[in-house]
Amino acid sequence: MLVNLYIQNLAVVEKIIIEFGKGMNLFTGETGAGKSIVVDAINSIIGGRCSKNMVRNGEKKAVVIATFQDLSDEVKEFAEKYDWDISEDQLIIQRDISFDGKTTARINGMPINISILRELGSLLVNIHGQHDNQILLSSEKHLNILDDYGNLNELLDKYQYHFSYLKKINLELDAIKADQALKSEKIEIITNQINEIEQADVEEGEDVELEGDSRSIRNSAKILENLNMVHQLLSGDDDMNGIVDMLDDAVSHLDTAAAYYDDIVLSSEKLRDMLFEIKEISYDISNKCQHLDFNPNKLDAIESRLDEIFKIKRKYGPTIDDVNNKLASLKSELEKVEMYDVRQNELMVSQKSEMKQVAELGQMLSRERKLVAKKFAENVARELEFLDMKGVKFEVVVSPHEGNIWGLEDVEFLISTNVGEPPKPISKIASGGELSRIMLSIKNTLAEKDKIPTLVFDEVDTGVSGSAAQKIGLKLKQASKNRQVLCVTHLAQIAALADEHFKISKKAIDGRSFAEVEQLNEEGRIEEVARIMSAGSITNLTMQTAQEMIEKGKQH
Repeated sequence: MLVNLYIQNLAVVEKIIIEFGKGMNLFTGETGAGKSIVVDAINSIIGGRCSKNMVRNGEKKAVVIATFQDLSDEVKEFAEKYDWDISEDQLIIQRDISFDGKTTARINGMPINISILRELGSLLVNIHGQHDNQILLSSEKHLNILDDYGNLNELLDKYQYHFSYLKKINLELDAIKADQALKSEKIEIITNQINEIEQADVEEGEDVELEGDSRSIRNSAKILENLNMVHQLLSGDDDMNGIVDMLDDAVSHLDTAAAYYDDIVLSSEKLRDMLFEIKEISYDISNKCQHLDFNPNKLDAIESRLDEIFKIKRKYGPTIDDVNNKLASLKSELEKVEMYDVRQNELMVSQKSEMKQVAELGQMLSRERKLVAKKFAENVARELEFLDMKGVKFEVVVSPHEGNIWGLEDVEFLISTNVGEPPKPISKIASGGELSRIMLSIKNTLAEKDKIPTLVFDEVDTGVSGSAAQKIGLKLKQASKNRQVLCVTHLAQIAALADEHFKISKKAIDGRSFAEVEQLNEEGRIEEVARIMSAGSITNLTMQTAQEMIEKGKQH
């Protein structure tokens, strides 16, 4: 059950807190006061789509926080699945909506993915708004409604799994049959590609190493000239002492001084180490000079190999790693092509098995739908009759076809609102007020099957009045006996049945609009119901009538 709702910076709401009660919670207010904001806030909490336009102008983000208590077993099982702490039998859900359109969500302070929130929300709240009536105008949606009523979605999931797998098998079989004619040609092409890569025998890093060797050979004269100069400076020649000779003398003098002066012993040791390192460098440079390769034939071979590597990389690369991956891929593809016959036989066996599964599951689904359709139609017709649509005929037509992802039939709801007229598609004959009552009847019929603790109705009374409005109110009141109902209405007949009545109003301060939510006491309820009834100013008679309606509502 939803016990409270905190809304900050959402549309024209600056900051409000709403404390909900059990039973029937009603929201009323003048047109444009912002009644839909409460529904939008609840919708965001259960994972509904949010946009940056929902954030109050000039604010960085909007925040909605909802507290749910007395959690159902289904919600508890869901919470345990994600290790949420519900030791206090409570869930606190927060949704933040940024001015740039980004949103975040938290459960009891822990971040949560929106898709998981949406799944959880379907166990907490069911929202029925005016747009839901459009579902009735689309016969494609009727099948989903029937499956929901009959708890057939698990069976449908199994059917769809095997149907999709069968489709995948059929596509692969078609591809194999198309390739069979080109099998020999394809094998030849793939084999030539494999041979070309294998003959090149390119190793990872080979191109980098060869480019380095090529660069060294092409610049060998310049390299040798500079290396000889360095060796001469370090080791000296007949005409001059080198750095090594000078350091040797320096070490000798420093050793002599260190024999009498302990503070420079460490310096003497460091200088000797430096001398050894420079001697080693000089030797290494001399060795490099002796072995530096000037062979032009070797350069030609390197350039030729680099050209070969470049061509193979351009064709199968762009990198050597890509070339080797391509080789592995080609070998796998060749094996697959050579095994076409074996794979085709395997697929044909799977195809036969899946066709049997699809047929059995499809027929099972069809039988269940036909059984469910009759019961569903009877229950909806009963609900419609209660809502002052007497003599109405409601039928669920199940039309077989060859089969698709949804089963072996189409489903469409037909209705006749006039005695003697045959049932026709809802989209062709139902008025706005009739659509509201038909949808409410379907919702009530579905509600018998689910255990969702909170139902939200957003102006489901559109297009109705008088006795029909009273009946809709009684249905909502009846639903609130076993679960929490939140309802936005503009009809006095429904408002008079509230257990908790909230009035939404809007005012302007310093050129800005602010929405407010006030929980009405008994006197406030009478005045609000009277306001809804009156076309102009509230009279003593409308006040008296409103009081009588509220008193009568308490008896239901």
